Amino acid sequence: MKGFGTKLLVFTDLHIVEEGGEIIGLDPGARFSEGLSHALTHHGDADGIILMGDLTHHGRTSQFERLYGLLKDVPLPITYMLGNHDNRDVFRRVFPEADVTSDGHVQRMQEFAGCVLITLDTMDLQVKPRHSGVLCPSRLAWLERALVWAAGRPVVVAMHHPPVMTGFAGMDRIALQNPEPLLDMLRSYGGPLHLLCGHVHRTISGFAEGVPFTIFKSPCHQQPMPFDGAGSANSVDEPGAYGIVLAGESGIIAHSEDFAIAAATTPSRDTASR
Repeated sequence: MKGFGTKLLVFTDLHIVEEGGEIIGLDPGARFSEGLSHALTHHGDADGIILMGDLTHHGRTSQFERLYGLLKDVPLPITYMLGNHDNRDVFRRVFPEADVTSDGHVQRMQEFAGCVLITLDTMDLQVKPRHSGVLCPSRLAWLERALVWAAGRPVVVAMHHPPVMTGFAGMDRIALQNPEPLLDMLRSYGGPLHLLCGHVHRTISGFAEGVPFTIFKSPCHQQPMPFDGAGSANSVDEPGAYGIVLAGESGIIAHSEDFAIAAATTPSRDTASR
């Protein structure tokens, strides 16, 4: 990949339930396993995997343990993040190897050949409305230190809750509740930067007050397209996906792969240019 020193695989909103459990008739564990297998088969040269929160559906020990089993043979380094459906204390018991800050938040700064990865913990079970996210002063201070450490290098920042309105009324109601200090900080960074988010279960890209962002789909169930739905629990069985992020001197690029469609399609070569 000329010009890109780093490839990262991104999965968000896994919503793992117990063996035999389903969400809208789908087994999230089976869907995630299918996507993970496809990603490792076609992108085994990746530098790591980011799991961007809502790892489980209810935050139960049994659900985190099932996820642990699904990941135990993965040969790539994994960066863990939390979402509004997770439980921080339970997660830390099942995944004691995950990085946490001195305040107990699941956050990480990591250096790769082509970028710096900074992951944020936006989960707060006390914030209103329920299922929305927040970045408290300690998490924002940690981010400020991480950006200083990045020192102008290309930066990928990942967080579960988007700090931007997407047009989906129900999901926008439970977005990040204090986006301004975050966006001010990201906008003032002195180098290339791209923001990755989950939570919405839809592939979306744009600018959040000047900050470029990409929101990825779930490997399981997706947000239905009508924008005016008031609820935040509507789901449809559309193809699941994972993200592929390339970063380096050529910039930061985010791809989305609908793995079930890709697995059923055999690429063909045409001598004519597209």
